[in-house]
Amino acid sequence: MIRPFKSEPLVDFSKRENIEKMQVALAKVDKEKGQSYPAVIGGRQYMTEEKIKSVNPSNKNEAICYAASSTYEIADKAFEAAWSAFKSWKVKSYRERAYLLLKTAAIIRREKFYFSSLLVEEVGKTYGEADAETAECIDFLEYYARQAINLEKKGMEVSYTEDEINDTEYIPLGVGIAIAPWNFSLAIFAGMTAAGIVCGNTMIMKPASTAVMVGAKLFDAFQRAGVPDGVVNFLPGKGGSLGNYIVSHPKARFINFTGSREVGLHINKLAAEVKEGQKWIKRVSMELGGKNAIIVDKNCDYDNAARTIVASAFGYQGQKCSACSRAIIVKDVYETITDLVLKYASEITVGAARTPGIGMGPVIDLNAYNKISSYIAIGKDEGNLILGDMPEESEGYFIKPVIFRDVDRNAKIAKEEIFGPVLALIKADSFEDALDIANDTDYGLTGSAFSNDRENLEKARKEFHVGNLYLNRKCTGALVGIQPFGGFNLSGTDSKAGGADYLLLFTQAKSMTEKL
Repeated sequence: MIRPFKSEPLVDFSKRENIEKMQVALAKVDKEKGQSYPAVIGGRQYMTEEKIKSVNPSNKNEAICYAASSTYEIADKAFEAAWSAFKSWKVKSYRERAYLLLKTAAIIRREKFYFSSLLVEEVGKTYGEADAETAECIDFLEYYARQAINLEKKGMEVSYTEDEINDTEYIPLGVGIAIAPWNFSLAIFAGMTAAGIVCGNTMIMKPASTAVMVGAKLFDAFQRAGVPDGVVNFLPGKGGSLGNYIVSHPKARFINFTGSREVGLHINKLAAEVKEGQKWIKRVSMELGGKNAIIVDKNCDYDNAARTIVASAFGYQGQKCSACSRAIIVKDVYETITDLVLKYASEITVGAARTPGIGMGPVIDLNAYNKISSYIAIGKDEGNLILGDMPEESEGYFIKPVIFRDVDRNAKIAKEEIFGPVLALIKADSFEDALDIANDTDYGLTGSAFSNDRENLEKARKEFHVGNLYLNRKCTGALVGIQPFGGFNLSGTDSKAGGADYLLLFTQAKSMTEKL
């Protein structure tokens, strides 16, 4: 009997023994740096002359690994292998496929510190942020395994006449593509892939180029768990050219993407075109980021609100699609909250992610560093800089917390997604005005409201137009199986990852009637 789902517990890094375990795991990762990872298609390895280079964002002169830069020919082989494996995989029971997810979860759980260390070194996560992602990865695997077993039982039977049987089965779609984000290159990648295969689909896994080692080790975990060759296929490659090719491919049945709005809308456009030989409308599920706000009412716990704003804005350097980039504060408490936010943000330490106890690591790469720097420059003309400044040249892509106060609600830094440690403080005339400001965006992913006024909390429930709303808590850290995740408007297709309805996105309902 499979036990009920329970969230994976987090590691307590206040205990010295856990820091030591992390350091042992980091030493193991150090020994593996510089290796090359091939594409793996149907169990066969393909290495290319041209390679992708993944760099340590804490030390930009250090290569984490290299990987094959997959060609269109290798991509074609991936579709062929995946469709071939689909023939036998689709007829497996949901329970049999679910057990392989549970086995994968067990492998990652046993090697938790190692997987977290990969995230520390390759994508710059602090110990706590890396551990939380590894736990989320395990949760996705465990949760979707159980949801799949429930889905197998979901087919409905309705009696219309005594000599007729009616039922519905949820059958797989075919070959899908999982295009991973670099910021959750383990958890989200695992969830997107696991959801596809547990429903009987086969998958092509395309890792982020800046997190290819994490992707390779996740793929390896699926293989070690016994997922058959061809059911998952590992296809590293350049995001633009290879990505365009595979999402446009006539043999792609569905696409699961998490990333930027620009790339996501481009993928959606490419996927909408029906190619010669294509017999279906491609199904696209995507999460595209946000411009998330935390509202602070005059009647609330000021200290808690300020600490929460800082945690939501600067956790993982603000590189979460759910991160708080706008704090919208009712004028009565604007100065008080501003002073507290400044106080707590000033205490954050910045340095190499592998340093125990560090508050913030680096941003992911030079492109992110330059983009964030450009927004800081813009912000100097749009608000009053009260913390941080233009980043200085260093061994890594480090940017200290940046806070602008007195930002106009229509300013660029109040409207556009920055995806970095930059926070805009905006003054609102009232709670109602704060809601108007919060909703005045193209996005609609997460949001939070702090208030002890029940009427205002209910108003936020009804009027704050986001897919994930939090009241009197941070706007990051959605838990699998508890807070299904996905946003409105241009934040994506509201897929609600980690929720009870998510697996339905990767199935098609087949209604059947038999006359007796």
